[in-house]
Amino acid sequence: MRWSRLLFMHWRVPEEALRPHVPSMLEIDTFDGSAWIAVVPFTMSGVRARCTPALPGPGAFHELNVRTYVRYKDKPGVWFFSLDAANALAVEVARRTFRLAYFSASMRLIEDRGTIEYASKRTDRRGAPATLRCRYGADGPAEPTRSGSLEAFLTERYRLFSSDLPPQEPRRLWVGEIDHEPWRLSRAWCETSDNSMASALGLRTPSEEALLHMAMPIDVRAWWPRRLV
Repeated sequence: MRWSRLLFMHWRVPEEALRPHVPSMLEIDTFDGSAWIAVVPFTMSGVRARCTPALPGPGAFHELNVRTYVRYKDKPGVWFFSLDAANALAVEVARRTFRLAYFSASMRLIEDRGTIEYASKRTDRRGAPATLRCRYGADGPAEPTRSGSLEAFLTERYRLFSSDLPPQEPRRLWVGEIDHEPWRLSRAWCETSDNSMASALGLRTPSEEALLHMAMPIDVRAWWPRRLV
């Protein structure tokens, strides 16, 4: 698959604010004593199984995720609180295959001379109402992440963890590995008119406090999840 038009919006949050929302078998990962939450809008395209052509419908759609960073034993990864997508078939496949909290949403993206207007409204009744409306763009040249930096901690993650979806209790744990070239990030600007993506967690994410990075398009490979616990 290919990820493009991707904006990382990050906020420092107290670890204890996230703990009730992350399975106990996972450790919440921190940097300089702080946990982080992210809202990440982007476009996914060219989605296909290996050695097959890209899917014409589900193969290209907008997506939006809310995430934090975790560890299982010595393995760092990503925990997704929610993932919204503008393709109902892709949502159902991801919920059943990857056991991720995917939800259908109505999404619109307009790109004009480097400025992206992004709007998303969740339409799936399995999740709490959530919306994002913002304008964003790059604010400088793209550069590779530096090893040991905060940017590398937040973005250079090559596995995701998932667990039992509600209403089940999170007693099982899966891991899905991904692979791609290192990120090339630029500083970014963002004007947000509505962001309730983290409200289900009881967290406010004001745009003026966000750490913003825009990513260059990147090709990604993913493997089927395997059970850990």
